[in-house]
Amino acid sequence: MTRQMTGAKMVVQALRDQGVDVVFGYPGGAVLPIYDEIFQQNDIRHILVRHEQGAVHAAEGYARSTGRPGVVLVTSGPGATNAVTGITDALMDSIPIVVLTGQVPTFMIGNDAFQEADTVGITRPCT
Repeated sequence: MTRQMTGAKMVVQALRDQGVDVVFGYPGGAVLPIYDEIFQQNDIRHILVRHEQGAVHAAEGYARSTGRPGVVLVTSGPGATNAVTGITDALMDSIPIVVLTGQVPTFMIGNDAFQEADTVGITRPCT
C-alpha cells in the first residue's frame, strides 16, 4: 500500500530540502495543515509573531543577519494583505524573502469566500 503525501507535508519537506531552519508567521485557517506539520518535526523552528507584517519584517532581519532568505507563513486574505507592507519593504531594500500564504479552495476563488483576497493581484507590484 502506498501512502500519499499531503500538500502540507510537501511544503514542509520542500522547506527542509532548501535548508530552511526558521519560519516566521502567524497561523490562520488556510495554513493550519502546514502548521500541524511544522509542529510535528524538529528541523524547522517557528517564530510566532503578533501580526503578519511583523513576520515579514522579522524575516527581513533574519535575512540581513544570516545572508539566507527569510521565510514567512501567513494565512489567506487578511493574512496575505497584512504582509504586503513588509514584502514591499523587502523588495525596495533587495532583501531576499519567501512568503507563503494560504488561499481559499480553488472552486471558491472569485465567490467572496471567507478570507478570500486577490493575493496574486495585490502582491504582483511588489514581487
